[in-house]
Amino acid sequence: MSDSPVLLRREECVLVVIDAQEKLMPVIHDKESVAANILRLVKFAGIIGLPVVVTEQQKLGPTLPDIKEALPGCQPVEKITFDCFGEESFRQRLARLDRGTILLCGIESHICVCQTALTASASHKVQVVSDAVGSRAQHNWVIALERMRARGVVLTSTEMLIYELLGRAGSEEFRATLPLVK
Repeated sequence: MSDSPVLLRREECVLVVIDAQEKLMPVIHDKESVAANILRLVKFAGIIGLPVVVTEQQKLGPTLPDIKEALPGCQPVEKITFDCFGEESFRQRLARLDRGTILLCGIESHICVCQTALTASASHKVQVVSDAVGSRAQHNWVIALERMRARGVVLTSTEMLIYELLGRAGSEEFRATLPLVK
């Protein structure tokens, strides 16, 4: 692995999946691609042993079945706030993990993802996986990414994140990951 001060280090990261729920996903712009990339990230997290925190906004139904299936035993953090940090149970879960870098994916980009990223940026390094976040309107997705970037949040993509955390080819993790990126 690289000792680069700018590249991600998996032992410092946690993946947060925000509100990838059954009642909301059908209205998201480019929903198939967003859902597929969230699932890729969750499966990849399982391959490399990256902790995952899932949130569910009240009254929007459960997390998408494929994502839930890829996270056996994961108990979502139920929330009523848009900013995940507004929920004590979310803050406690993150504190127990003690990770300095938060990787965000989910929906909606301009509401829960953006508010969470902005709050997190005061205390953590934050990366938002741009092709694994979505909004109902593409314009809102664009504005959300611009606002987060202006606050110092790093934007990345699913493949960039995967290869950065892998760090090298030729390992069992690499071979297990290949089906996710082909």
